[in-house]
This record gives sequence, C-alpha cells and structure tokens, in this order.
Amino acid sequence: MTPTPEQEAREHIDVALEAAGWVIQDRSKMNLSAGTGVAVREFKMADGHGFADYMLFVDGKAVGILEAKPAGYPLTSVELQADKYATGLPAGLNPPVNPLPFLYLSTGVETRFINLLDPDPKTRPISRNLPHIHRPATLSEWLHADTLHGWVTRLHAEGGGFYTSADDSRPSTLRSRLQTLPPLKRSFLFPNQVEAVTNLELSLKRNRPRALVQMATGSGKTIAAITAIYRMIRYAGARRVLFLVDRSNLGEQAEKEFQGYRTPDDNRKFTELYNVQRLTSNTIGSSSKVVITTIQRLYSMLKGEPDFDPVAEEASQFESTGGAMKEPLPVVYNPAYPPEFFDVVVIDEVHRSIYSLWRQVVEYFDAFLIGLTATPAKQTFGFFEKNLVMEYDHERAVADGVNVDFEVYNIRTKITEGGSTI
Repeated sequence: MTPTPEQEAREHIDVALEAAGWVIQDRSKMNLSAGTGVAVREFKMADGHGFADYMLFVDGKAVGILEAKPAGYPLTSVELQADKYATGLPAGLNPPVNPLPFLYLSTGVETRFINLLDPDPKTRPISRNLPHIHRPATLSEWLHADTLHGWVTRLHAEGGGFYTSADDSRPSTLRSRLQTLPPLKRSFLFPNQVEAVTNLELSLKRNRPRALVQMATGSGKTIAAITAIYRMIRYAGARRVLFLVDRSNLGEQAEKEFQGYRTPDDNRKFTELYNVQRLTSNTIGSSSKVVITTIQRLYSMLKGEPDFDPVAEEASQFESTGGAMKEPLPVVYNPAYPPEFFDVVVIDEVHRSIYSLWRQVVEYFDAFLIGLTATPAKQTFGFFEKNLVMEYDHERAVADGVNVDFEVYNIRTKITEGGSTI
C-alpha cells in the first residue's frame, strides 16, 4: 500500500529524530528510561486538546512537542496549534517548565523551531530546508541554564560592568541574555567600529537571524567583529563561534587578529581568556570557543571525512570552482557537529559567492549569521535578508581620517602604447 503524505512525513521525521539521538516509542510501549531523550508518538493531551504527534521527554520529563505535517504544508499555519498543545498538558506530567518550552514543526523535509523561553518567541529553521532536530543533550543543557536574574547578578559580581535588572525566573537563553548586554566601552575603538558593534548588537537583540556589516578595507571591520564576538561570549554566554573564511591565508590573518586583541575589561588578550582554534585538521577541540576555518574544510568535516588536503584551502573557493554557479552542495546531519554546534557564524569576505555553491554548508547551523565585507554584491544583500547594519564605504573612511585617499596615475610608455618585438 502506498503511504499517505502524512505517513511519509513521519517516516522522515523518525529518521531525523533517531539521527539526533532520540529514542522513538509508541504510547502503549512508553519507557522513559530507555534513553536521555524519548519521543513518544500520538501522545494523548488533556481533554479538548487532541493528540501530540510526538511528545518529547528529556531525562524522563516532558520538555516539548513535535507537530508533523505533510511535505509542502506551510508550517507557519500550525504555530497556534502547537502553542495550544503546549498549554494543554494532561495531569501528572509535571514538566520542569510549563508551558512546554520547545516546539517543533516538521514536514520531514523542513523543520521549524520555537523556543518559548526566548523573550520574543519566533519560529526559525534549524537547518534551512532540512529536517534536522536538536539533540536531547542540547535541550537538557538549555533547561539547566542560569535564570536571567542569576546570569546578570553573577556577571555583576564578577565585575562584568553595568548591572541590568532581570526578574525572569525561567532558564535564560542566548537571545534573552543578549537583551542584558552592558554598555559598550568606546575608548579603545574608532567611532566607526563603535557604530558597527552597536548596530550589530541592536540587530541581535531584535532577533534578526542575519546581519551584514559593510566596512571599507582597512577601516577595522575585523576588530569590530572580534569585539562583538567577545561580548557575545562574555556577556551573553555564546557557547561557540565559527569564523569562516574562504582560503587559508585569510584564516591565518584572522587568527593573528584574535591573538593581538586585548579585551576592554581588564586588557587581557582574547586568547588568554578563550581558546581560539584555527583548524589544520578535521577535529575541533572541546574547549575551543572560537573556531577559524575555511568553508572547504568545514564541508569536508560535515561529510565525515577524517582529513582534508590543506592545498585545497589556499585558493578562494570561488576561484577553485572556476567561477561557475553550481547547485548548492548537499549537506546531511552529522552527529559530531550537529546544527546547534555553533551559536554564531561570522563569514568573512561574504561577497565570494557563499550564497550559491556553499549555501547549504553555511545554513546547516542553527546560528546567527553575520557577514563581513568591503564590497557587497546584490546577492549578498539578499542572502542577509537586506539587513545591512553598517555601511561604511571608502569615502566615509577617508572623510573620517580612518583611511588615506589614493590617486590613480596612468603611466604611458612606448612599450605599453605600441608594444615591442623580441
């Protein structure tokens, strides 16, 4: 018998759940001790609330719901239904957070996620146009995070600067902690860098998933980016940041910038506080806070390859494909590097066609995407959802005294004009 679209969707969803480490069970055979994460099919809700397609349990406690729909179904139209399930729990569940905080909407082809712990919950794709789902251990970690009040109180006690009132007693999230960033210390930055960091942080606070920073070459965009990264790690608890480049020499330059950066709080070097790893192998250290790599090596790692030829990182990924616009490279779930592995992805020199061949690689991660460029193209604006948070061209940089202007000289010689014979 040919399966219905709903049955096909659930088959694909089962595969995605199992890949992420969930144990799938029927309600009649429910055993919550079978694994850290258990997904129970067709779970009966309170009277009048029907059934949850999948009730998600972590460490034996109900933490979320996954609503399944056939491929092609507009997922945004089922948000209210999932919200109803979140508040229609049967008696006796006693979840650690009520209403259930983690809601998934999936067709088996695409999955969207809502975290009700966020200050302004909105659905977002986990991996763009892919069915991936967070690991049970990830949800457990999120549930055991400091409350927002506890987070800002501890930062203040540690000398973290300005105290921000926060009375939310639920577990905090990256997006809620971004709301409590202390004022930026301006004395060690140029005004244009202050503007860039301030505008970027405002975009993050508004939960804009993508942001583009356009600053002229030599005007300090990398230092501005490192400042923002430092503040996201220090004050918002970002677990891990990916700094993505398209060839190895740009990665070496970025590593030197991180090594030389002194933090505004106590003048210690960034690398004295946090591990910065520039990948020369296909392994990421467990303590690395910032990972610098080429997009080519990252793709190799997502494919599960143990090694990658460093020679392939020496040329621009755009040049290495001859400039041809090919179909995006396929990406599948990798349990070693799940979509939630990075909280933030910073893409350096984004005008180099990351929105064509490598798009699926960048969009694999459930992370804020921040682009840095001096010369954006039209496709770049589209990829970053037209969210240009900083526009600082060469003319502004010269006018501000940040950059020095140039003059073009056309030198004519007999050979350049008339050629020569050997």
